[in-house]
Amino acid sequence: MDELKQKLMEIGLTAEMVDQVIQTIGDFVQTKVPGVDRAMVEKLLAGETNDLLGMATRFLGSKFL
Repeated sequence: MDELKQKLMEIGLTAEMVDQVIQTIGDFVQTKVPGVDRAMVEKLLAGETNDLLGMATRFLGSKFL
């Protein structure tokens, strides 16, 4: 998440703007995923994980297996 924040700040957004952008995107994503998958989004937004590939694999695997 820190890497994403840094990239957004490099294009001229302030730290406050970056936090708002990430929160807005997170809120949007949470409206699009089922309730059980929202916990993954919440963990990501809280900075509790940076294993995006692992999260995506678990998410997609649960949908197709």
